[in-house]
Amino acid sequence: MTDQSATTGADLTAGRVQDAYMEMTRRKRMYGGIMLVIFIALMTSGFMIADDRNAGGFWDGILNIFQFPGEVLREAGEKINLLPALMWKFLPSLIETINIAAAATLLGAMLAIVISLLSTRGLARWPRLIPLFRRLMDIMRAIPEIVIALILIFILGGGPVPAMIAIALHTVGALGKLFSEVNENASLKPVEGLHSTGATWGQRMWLGVIPQVAPNYLSYALLRFEINIRASAILGFVGSGGIGYDLKNAFSWGQGRYDEVAAIFLLLFGAIVFFDQLSSHYRNKMIGEG
Repeated sequence: MTDQSATTGADLTAGRVQDAYMEMTRRKRMYGGIMLVIFIALMTSGFMIADDRNAGGFWDGILNIFQFPGEVLREAGEKINLLPALMWKFLPSLIETINIAAAATLLGAMLAIVISLLSTRGLARWPRLIPLFRRLMDIMRAIPEIVIALILIFILGGGPVPAMIAIALHTVGALGKLFSEVNENASLKPVEGLHSTGATWGQRMWLGVIPQVAPNYLSYALLRFEINIRASAILGFVGSGGIGYDLKNAFSWGQGRYDEVAAIFLLLFGAIVFFDQLSSHYRNKMIGEG
Protein backbone atom coordinates (compact mmCIF):
# COMPACT_ATOMS: atom_id res chain seq x y z
CA MET A 1 0.00 0.00 0.00
CA THR A 2 2.85 2.34 0.89
CA ASP A 3 4.59 1.57 -2.41
CA GLN A 4 1.39 2.32 -4.35
CA SER A 5 0.99 5.66 -2.54
CA ALA A 6 4.60 6.60 -3.24
CA THR A 7 4.19 5.67 -6.91
CA THR A 8 0.97 7.65 -7.17
CA GLY A 9 2.61 10.67 -5.48
CA ALA A 10 5.59 10.49 -7.85
CA ASP A 11 3.25 10.30 -10.85
CA LEU A 12 1.31 13.32 -9.61
CA THR A 13 4.54 15.26 -9.10
CA ALA A 14 5.79 14.33 -12.58
CA GLY A 15 2.43 15.34 -14.03
CA ARG A 16 2.55 18.73 -12.32
CA VAL A 17 6.11 19.30 -13.54
CA GLN A 18 5.08 18.39 -17.08
CA ASP A 19 2.04 20.68 -16.94
CA ALA A 20 4.18 23.53 -15.63
CA TYR A 21 6.73 22.95 -18.37
CA MET A 22 4.04 22.92 -21.08
CA GLU A 23 2.51 26.08 -19.66
CA MET A 24 5.91 27.77 -19.65
CA THR A 25 6.49 26.64 -23.24
CA ARG A 26 3.12 28.03 -24.36
CA ARG A 27 3.82 31.31 -22.59
CA LYS A 28 7.24 31.53 -24.21
CA ARG A 29 5.75 30.93 -27.66
CA MET A 30 3.07 33.55 -27.01
CA TYR A 31 5.67 36.12 -25.98
CA GLY A 32 7.76 35.23 -29.02
CA GLY A 33 4.74 35.71 -31.29
CA ILE A 34 3.95 39.06 -29.70
CA MET A 35 7.56 40.22 -30.13
CA LEU A 36 7.52 39.11 -33.79
CA VAL A 37 4.32 41.08 -34.45
CA ILE A 38 5.79 44.16 -32.75
CA PHE A 39 9.01 43.80 -34.77
CA ILE A 40 7.10 43.54 -38.05
CA ALA A 41 4.95 46.54 -37.11
CA LEU A 42 8.02 48.63 -36.25
CA MET A 43 9.80 47.65 -39.47
CA THR A 44 6.72 48.48 -41.54
CA SER A 45 6.21 51.83 -39.86
CA GLY A 46 9.92 52.58 -40.22
CA PHE A 47 9.82 51.94 -43.97
CA MET A 48 6.70 54.07 -44.29
CA ILE A 49 8.36 56.95 -42.42
CA ALA A 50 11.49 56.58 -44.56
CA ASP A 51 9.34 56.69 -47.69
CA ASP A 52 7.56 59.84 -46.48
CA ARG A 53 10.84 61.54 -45.56
CA ASN A 54 12.17 60.61 -49.00
CA ALA A 55 9.25 62.41 -50.68
CA GLY A 56 7.63 59.12 -51.51
CA GLY A 57 10.53 57.99 -53.70
CA PHE A 58 11.86 55.18 -51.56
CA TRP A 59 10.02 52.34 -53.27
CA ASP A 60 10.57 53.85 -56.71
CA GLY A 61 14.27 54.35 -56.09
CA ILE A 62 14.89 50.89 -54.65
CA LEU A 63 14.14 49.39 -58.06
CA ASN A 64 17.19 51.22 -59.42
CA ILE A 65 19.53 49.98 -56.71
CA PHE A 66 21.72 48.12 -59.19
CA GLN A 67 21.86 50.97 -61.71
CA PHE A 68 24.83 52.79 -60.15
CA PRO A 69 27.00 49.66 -59.66
CA GLY A 70 26.23 48.74 -63.25
CA GLU A 71 27.41 52.13 -64.49
CA VAL A 72 30.62 51.88 -62.45
CA LEU A 73 31.39 48.38 -63.71
CA ARG A 74 30.60 49.33 -67.30
CA GLU A 75 32.89 52.37 -67.26
CA ALA A 76 35.61 50.45 -65.39
CA GLY A 77 35.41 47.73 -68.03
CA GLU A 78 35.81 50.27 -70.81
CA LYS A 79 38.90 51.78 -69.12
CA ILE A 80 40.30 48.63 -67.54
CA ASN A 81 43.78 49.37 -68.90
CA LEU A 82 43.86 52.56 -66.78
CA LEU A 83 43.02 50.84 -63.48
CA PRO A 84 46.60 49.85 -62.48
CA ALA A 85 47.83 53.43 -62.97
CA LEU A 86 44.86 54.80 -61.01
CA MET A 87 45.43 52.34 -58.18
CA TRP A 88 49.08 53.47 -58.01
CA LYS A 89 47.88 57.08 -58.00
CA PHE A 90 45.63 56.53 -54.97
CA LEU A 91 48.08 54.30 -53.09
CA PRO A 92 49.45 57.22 -50.97
CA SER A 93 45.89 57.99 -49.85
CA LEU A 94 45.42 54.36 -48.84
CA ILE A 95 48.66 54.47 -46.84
CA GLU A 96 47.39 57.61 -45.11
CA THR A 97 44.15 55.82 -44.24
CA ILE A 98 46.06 52.85 -42.82
CA ASN A 99 48.32 55.20 -40.84
CA ILE A 100 45.29 56.92 -39.32
CA ALA A 101 43.84 53.55 -38.32
CA ALA A 102 47.15 52.28 -36.93
CA ALA A 103 47.83 55.41 -34.86
CA ALA A 104 44.26 55.45 -33.54
CA THR A 105 44.40 51.76 -32.65
CA LEU A 106 47.73 52.09 -30.87
CA LEU A 107 46.69 55.16 -28.87
CA GLY A 108 43.23 53.76 -28.13
CA ALA A 109 44.58 50.37 -27.05
CA MET A 110 47.07 51.92 -24.61
CA LEU A 111 44.40 54.07 -23.01
CA ALA A 112 41.98 51.12 -23.01
CA ILE A 113 44.46 49.00 -21.04
CA VAL A 114 44.66 51.65 -18.32
CA ILE A 115 40.94 52.33 -18.09
CA SER A 116 40.10 48.61 -18.19
CA LEU A 117 42.39 47.92 -15.24
CA LEU A 118 40.84 50.84 -13.35
CA SER A 119 37.35 49.44 -13.99
CA THR A 120 37.97 45.79 -13.07
CA ARG A 121 36.89 44.55 -9.65
CA GLY A 122 39.81 43.18 -7.66
CA LEU A 123 42.35 45.10 -9.73
CA ALA A 124 41.13 48.70 -9.66
CA ARG A 125 43.35 51.33 -8.08
CA TRP A 126 40.29 53.15 -6.75
CA PRO A 127 37.42 50.64 -6.34
CA ARG A 128 34.83 53.33 -5.63
CA LEU A 129 35.49 54.90 -9.04
CA ILE A 130 34.80 51.69 -10.98
CA PRO A 131 31.25 52.80 -11.99
CA LEU A 132 32.63 56.14 -13.19
CA PHE A 133 35.21 54.52 -15.44
CA ARG A 134 32.65 52.04 -16.77
CA ARG A 135 30.19 54.82 -17.65
CA LEU A 136 33.03 56.73 -19.29
CA MET A 137 33.73 53.73 -21.53
CA ASP A 138 30.02 53.44 -22.32
CA ILE A 139 29.91 57.06 -23.43
CA MET A 140 32.98 56.76 -25.66
CA ARG A 141 31.62 53.54 -27.15
CA ALA A 142 28.13 54.92 -27.71
CA ILE A 143 29.09 58.05 -29.68
CA PRO A 144 29.85 57.18 -33.34
CA GLU A 145 33.25 58.10 -34.72
CA ILE A 146 31.71 60.28 -37.42
CA VAL A 147 29.98 62.48 -34.83
CA ILE A 148 33.21 63.00 -32.89
CA ALA A 149 35.08 63.64 -36.15
CA LEU A 150 32.58 66.28 -37.28
CA ILE A 151 32.93 68.12 -33.97
CA LEU A 152 36.73 67.94 -34.08
CA ILE A 153 36.84 69.04 -37.73
CA PHE A 154 34.74 72.07 -36.79
CA ILE A 155 37.20 72.88 -33.99
CA LEU A 156 40.55 71.80 -35.47
CA GLY A 157 39.85 71.95 -39.19
CA GLY A 158 39.98 69.15 -41.73
CA GLY A 159 42.76 66.60 -41.92
CA PRO A 160 43.82 63.23 -40.54
CA VAL A 161 44.33 64.37 -36.92
CA PRO A 162 40.60 64.81 -36.09
CA ALA A 163 39.88 61.41 -37.64
CA MET A 164 42.66 59.77 -35.63
CA ILE A 165 41.40 61.30 -32.37
CA ALA A 166 37.79 60.35 -33.12
CA ILE A 167 38.65 56.73 -33.91
CA ALA A 168 40.98 56.52 -30.91
CA LEU A 169 38.25 57.70 -28.52
CA HIS A 170 35.80 55.15 -29.85
CA THR A 171 38.51 52.49 -29.68
CA VAL A 172 39.11 53.25 -26.00
CA GLY A 173 35.45 52.58 -25.23
CA ALA A 174 35.23 49.42 -27.33
CA LEU A 175 38.54 47.84 -26.32
CA GLY A 176 38.21 48.98 -22.71
CA LYS A 177 35.04 46.93 -22.40
CA LEU A 178 36.66 43.86 -23.94
CA PHE A 179 39.87 44.24 -21.96
CA SER A 180 37.98 44.55 -18.66
CA GLU A 181 36.21 41.26 -19.37
CA VAL A 182 39.58 39.63 -20.05
CA ASN A 183 40.97 41.09 -16.81
CA GLU A 184 38.20 39.49 -14.77
CA ASN A 185 39.51 36.05 -15.77
CA ALA A 186 43.08 36.80 -14.70
CA SER A 187 44.45 35.02 -11.64
CA LEU A 188 44.92 37.27 -8.61
CA LYS A 189 47.63 35.13 -7.02
CA PRO A 190 50.54 36.91 -8.77
CA VAL A 191 49.00 40.26 -7.85
CA GLU A 192 48.68 39.24 -4.20
CA GLY A 193 52.26 37.96 -4.18
CA LEU A 194 53.59 41.21 -5.59
CA HIS A 195 51.48 43.20 -3.15
CA SER A 196 53.01 41.29 -0.24
CA THR A 197 56.47 42.38 -1.39
CA GLY A 198 55.47 46.06 -1.39
CA ALA A 199 55.02 46.50 -5.16
CA THR A 200 53.10 49.55 -6.34
CA TRP A 201 49.77 49.28 -8.19
CA GLY A 202 51.46 49.89 -11.52
CA GLN A 203 54.06 47.22 -10.84
CA ARG A 204 51.38 44.73 -9.82
CA MET A 205 49.47 45.34 -13.03
CA TRP A 206 52.55 45.30 -15.27
CA LEU A 207 54.13 42.18 -13.77
CA GLY A 208 51.14 40.29 -12.39
CA VAL A 209 48.27 40.91 -14.83
CA ILE A 210 49.59 42.03 -18.23
CA PRO A 211 51.62 38.83 -18.90
CA GLN A 212 48.45 36.77 -18.37
CA VAL A 213 46.16 38.80 -20.64
CA ALA A 214 48.60 40.11 -23.28
CA PRO A 215 47.66 37.51 -25.97
CA ASN A 216 43.97 38.37 -25.67
CA TYR A 217 44.78 42.07 -25.63
CA LEU A 218 46.71 41.74 -28.89
CA SER A 219 43.99 39.62 -30.45
CA TYR A 220 41.29 42.17 -29.73
CA ALA A 221 43.55 45.06 -30.79
CA LEU A 222 44.22 43.43 -34.17
CA LEU A 223 40.51 42.88 -34.67
CA ARG A 224 39.88 46.50 -33.82
CA PHE A 225 42.58 47.57 -36.28
CA GLU A 226 40.57 45.98 -39.10
CA ILE A 227 37.47 47.87 -38.01
CA ASN A 228 39.41 51.13 -37.74
CA ILE A 229 40.66 50.86 -41.33
CA ARG A 230 37.04 50.84 -42.50
CA ALA A 231 36.17 53.67 -40.12
CA SER A 232 39.12 55.75 -41.35
CA ALA A 233 37.99 55.32 -44.95
CA ILE A 234 34.43 56.35 -44.05
CA LEU A 235 35.60 59.45 -42.18
CA GLY A 236 37.29 60.60 -45.37
CA PHE A 237 33.82 61.52 -46.62
CA VAL A 238 33.57 64.25 -43.98
CA GLY A 239 36.94 65.81 -44.80
CA SER A 240 39.43 63.85 -42.73
CA GLY A 241 41.66 62.91 -45.65
CA GLY A 242 42.75 59.49 -46.78
CA ILE A 243 41.30 57.36 -49.49
CA GLY A 244 37.74 58.12 -48.39
CA TYR A 245 38.22 61.76 -49.37
CA ASP A 246 39.38 60.72 -52.86
CA LEU A 247 36.39 58.39 -53.15
CA LYS A 248 34.04 61.24 -52.25
CA ASN A 249 35.59 63.46 -54.93
CA ALA A 250 35.32 60.71 -57.52
CA PHE A 251 31.67 60.24 -56.64
CA SER A 252 31.08 63.98 -56.92
CA TRP A 253 32.39 64.13 -60.48
CA GLY A 254 29.94 61.44 -61.56
CA GLN A 255 30.12 59.71 -64.92
CA GLY A 256 33.49 59.99 -66.58
CA ARG A 257 35.31 59.40 -63.28
CA TYR A 258 33.76 56.07 -62.35
CA ASP A 259 36.98 54.36 -63.35
CA GLU A 260 38.57 56.15 -60.36
CA VAL A 261 35.73 54.92 -58.15
CA ALA A 262 36.40 51.36 -59.29
CA ALA A 263 40.15 51.71 -58.73
CA ILE A 264 39.62 53.05 -55.19
CA PHE A 265 37.16 50.28 -54.38
CA LEU A 266 39.61 47.64 -55.59
CA LEU A 267 42.45 49.19 -53.63
CA LEU A 268 40.42 49.50 -50.44
CA PHE A 269 38.95 46.02 -50.80
CA GLY A 270 42.39 44.50 -51.34
CA ALA A 271 43.81 46.29 -48.30
CA ILE A 272 40.94 45.21 -46.05
CA VAL A 273 41.18 41.59 -47.19
CA PHE A 274 44.96 41.62 -46.71
CA PHE A 275 44.83 42.98 -43.17
CA ASP A 276 41.87 40.79 -42.32
CA GLN A 277 43.77 37.65 -43.30
CA LEU A 278 46.99 38.85 -41.66
CA SER A 279 45.37 39.76 -38.35
CA SER A 280 43.25 36.59 -38.36
CA HIS A 281 46.42 34.51 -38.77
CA TYR A 282 48.17 36.18 -35.87
CA ARG A 283 45.04 36.21 -33.68
CA ASN A 284 44.58 32.48 -34.13
CA LYS A 285 48.27 31.91 -33.46
CA MET A 286 48.25 33.98 -30.26
CA ILE A 287 45.02 32.46 -28.97
CA GLY A 288 46.39 28.99 -29.64
CA GLU A 289 49.61 29.76 -27.82
CA GLY A 290 47.69 31.46 -25.00
